[in-house]
Amino acid sequence: MTKHPLKMTKVALENLFQKPATVPYPAVRKPVYAATRGRIAIEEAKCILCLICDKKCPTGAIKVDRPGKTWAIDRLLCIQCGYCVEVCPKKCLGMENLYSPPVSAKAMDVVNVPFTPPPPKPKPPPASATPAATPAPEAGKE
Repeated sequence: MTKHPLKMTKVALENLFQKPATVPYPAVRKPVYAATRGRIAIEEAKCILCLICDKKCPTGAIKVDRPGKTWAIDRLLCIQCGYCVEVCPKKCLGMENLYSPPVSAKAMDVVNVPFTPPPPKPKPPPASATPAATPAPEAGKE
């Protein structure tokens, strides 16, 4: 037997007259703070398809296809660590403070990148083939 049979009634009555501890989600959304890690975003115009983000992603969520000029991310594999943002040489990747919407099927977000590699540098003309004067071996010396 319990010593305080109405202890739970006291807690229930106290909670009836207090403000709720949670927010009613669909009607009211919680504020998103500036440092929130949400999802990876790319600026297509800056990307040079260097493959560094693809190689450095710890989960393999990013796939870069140079011949197809596409950059893709699997949002379900991405752990929002931000390492790809740190290693990007052109700083075309960034962390948005928005979350990815819920999904019912696994899919890749594919972005077409309009990068055209620069033409190769022309090779310098070959140096003129002037034979260097080499001393002839001396004959008759022993």
